[in-house]
Amino acid sequence: MANYRHTLAAVDIASENAAVIDRALETARQNNARLTLVHVVEFTGTLYAGDIPLPEDLDLDRRLAEQAEDKLKALIAERRLGDIDHVVEIGIPKREIVRIAEEKGADLIVIGSHGRHGLQLLLGSTANGVLHQAKCDVLAVRVSED
Repeated sequence: MANYRHTLAAVDIASENAAVIDRALETARQNNARLTLVHVVEFTGTLYAGDIPLPEDLDLDRRLAEQAEDKLKALIAERRLGDIDHVVEIGIPKREIVRIAEEKGADLIVIGSHGRHGLQLLLGSTANGVLHQAKCDVLAVRVSED
């Protein structure tokens, strides 16, 4: 097993994340590594009401990112993770996770995988995209679909 120095855990605040955080914590502790939590708010793009674009001053993405930041901080407090490094970004999750891992010098990405099949698999998944784009190791943790 590699001796990882920096683990990045991709956390989906809206769904089951305990397994991902637990595995990331375990791996970081075993390797005496730093841990960074990251959550990416999926870019909504320009919204339309019929054929009319909604005003950009609604800034939905920014508000969603602020809400995600608050939820991530609450999750960190709830899990008693202390002053852990965390990042909230807006964009395409698989791209942003890989970019942040590279910027932070992470040598392991821990991400949840739902193990989808059929049409969902053909459409792609964040875990699959990260696995194929990352320059570092990726650990996919099976999460439940409650």
